Amino acid sequence: MSFKCGIVGLPNVGKSTLFNALTNSSKAQAGNFPFCTIDPNVGVVPVPDERLNKLSEVSKSKKIINTTISFVDIAGLVKGASKGEGLGNKFLSHVREVDAIIHMIRCFDSDDIQNVNPDVDPVRDLEIIETEIMLADIESIQKRIEKNNKKNIDEDQLKILQIALDCINNDKDLSILKSKFDTKQLNQSGLLAIKPKIFVCNVDEKSVQSGNKYTEKFIEKYGNDNTLIVSADIENQINELSEDEKKNYMDIIGLRDTGLSMLIQKGYKTLELDTYFTSGPEETRAWTIKKNCTAPKAAGEIHTDFEKGFIRAETVSYKDFITYNGWVNSKEKGKMRLEGKDYIVKDGDVLNFRFNT
Repeated sequence: MSFKCGIVGLPNVGKSTLFNALTNSSKAQAGNFPFCTIDPNVGVVPVPDERLNKLSEVSKSKKIINTTISFVDIAGLVKGASKGEGLGNKFLSHVREVDAIIHMIRCFDSDDIQNVNPDVDPVRDLEIIETEIMLADIESIQKRIEKNNKKNIDEDQLKILQIALDCINNDKDLSILKSKFDTKQLNQSGLLAIKPKIFVCNVDEKSVQSGNKYTEKFIEKYGNDNTLIVSADIENQINELSEDEKKNYMDIIGLRDTGLSMLIQKGYKTLELDTYFTSGPEETRAWTIKKNCTAPKAAGEIHTDFEKGFIRAETVSYKDFITYNGWVNSKEKGKMRLEGKDYIVKDGDVLNFRFNT
């Protein structure tokens, strides 16, 4: 499975600049005026994983295939979007299609960047976006509940909508839904406000290491757990460099990871994802799965026939696969296990599926 993250924010906060940097492209038009991005740009990016190279060396694979992440650059939101202001309705429909929302927040001063607000206030800016998203949810919930009087909807879905409406109207934490319903049910609800969120504070070069007064204010309100400090301009500069130049430049400005690497790590954590591998002479490949995924479900990521006809999964941990130099020695040393239908696949497992056709 590939997961899709939508980059949202007020107009001209650096969404398209970040998108271009993350996807190493110039797909998104980055301009100094509102609604520069009208239709969403989609970029599919291979997820870097150094384990792939090591597995490939052991298996002498002909090729390496990374798992992927999709980034979507969505048009800037303005106050009143839930009522159709700006590109509101279009914006909100695009947000419904993503797995997680990356909130791009302006945390830098500039007289050159046209802004929809007269001053820089990251907390206010996020509140505008979150308010519009919740207003859109209220409208959607009310319409669906009204329809229920004419045509019955799923009982669990109705409960989700009723609880969500109560939470929004009474300023309660929507996370209560996660303790009452599973992820699949919540995804089916189509609610925007419960989508996983990552906050990206877009700063200037001098603030990229330790932040500034704007990031401090934002983190004080929303915490560190889902917040990243990134400079979209620096990320774009890094993409222009060779690998050696990139490393030297990052060392000079004190960057340990690129924005792409940090976002992927945060995305995997936020969406509760793991990676397993298949490795042999033809190819070494990474596969993305949800945490606590069973072996048959993991097999289904390769092909539905693998899941339907699942028998066993030959399983070696990544560490043992590297230590004992592949499948044959791992089996001889007793490090290969045969796992059944109830096995929960772990991050880094190297798997070979046995199945009936």
